[in-house]
Amino acid sequence: MRIIVLPLLTLLLSSVLLAAQEAALEEGMVNPGYHEQPAWFKESFLDLGEDIAEAKAAGKRVLLYFYQDGCPYCARLLEDNFGNKAIADKTRKHFDVIALNIWGDREVTLPSGKTMTEKRFAESLKVQYTPTLLFLDEQGKSVARLNGYYAPHKFEVVLDYVAGRHEKEMKLAEYYARRNPVAASGKLNPEPFFLPHPLRLGDNRRESWRPLLVLFEQKACQPCDEMHKDVFSREALVMALSNFDIAQVDMRSADRLQTPDGWELPARKWAAELGIQYAPSLVFFDAEGKEIFRSEAYLKSFHLHAVLDYVATGAWRHQPNFQRFVQHRADVLRAKGFAVDLMK
Repeated sequence: MRIIVLPLLTLLLSSVLLAAQEAALEEGMVNPGYHEQPAWFKESFLDLGEDIAEAKAAGKRVLLYFYQDGCPYCARLLEDNFGNKAIADKTRKHFDVIALNIWGDREVTLPSGKTMTEKRFAESLKVQYTPTLLFLDEQGKSVARLNGYYAPHKFEVVLDYVAGRHEKEMKLAEYYARRNPVAASGKLNPEPFFLPHPLRLGDNRRESWRPLLVLFEQKACQPCDEMHKDVFSREALVMALSNFDIAQVDMRSADRLQTPDGWELPARKWAAELGIQYAPSLVFFDAEGKEIFRSEAYLKSFHLHAVLDYVATGAWRHQPNFQRFVQHRADVLRAKGFAVDLMK
């Protein structure tokens, strides 16, 4: 009896799940295994010959991104790598990124004119891992291929190799050895002046007169490491930071927190609701818990100091253009004879 009942139960459960998935799709609900891709990925008709020609005309190259729903390493690529603004900006500048589902049925037209589905195309290229990234030159030939996930510091080297057309000079392995990139620490960097966890930012707003600075960071983040190691070790910057209550938030964490306006939700959901795309991102809130300014991605000392003063002094109220504030600051310093280096 058990041998008969279990398959029947399995069939019944499968039918129920299938029906639920179909109903969800009909209602426009998102596939729970789907990871949102950056809006700057190319909306392609999957005519690769045309895509390659358009990229060439724009001084770019084509990057094919093979993925599948529910792939944790695809999520890491989208979050950790493209969550690094320098990497995202570099990719956008030099590549047209085209996403291809290894199980998909969309029709792909090859440069030769031959057509096949996404999944057949993936099979023809022997794609065994997701993500797999294929970098194409102006003739549609593979310049570099990444089978599986590469951490941000490694991935950026490959971007530079292909964008710089260095395949004409040396192999990728030699180029990588010359660059010798530094990995992220793989952890958040605590500071003694951060607010304690679990974060109760709404309660904090009621008890403090200082503006609130929320640092959205993630563990695989070399710019975050550099910000803490360099900028947060400078006396003038630490003095400027003392004007704020400062909270560090892991933008990928499921840990719950209380937001400045009193809502309780997971950190990653709050980051998504705020539209946080890059780590580190600095978001400032007033005494009522209202966002007043934000700065996305890692800034060098001069700019970060300017951001802190822009908010702490209330300059944002009468000068809505932050770049004008920065320019005036630099002009005053130069007039006094100080050397201004925006990259320090």
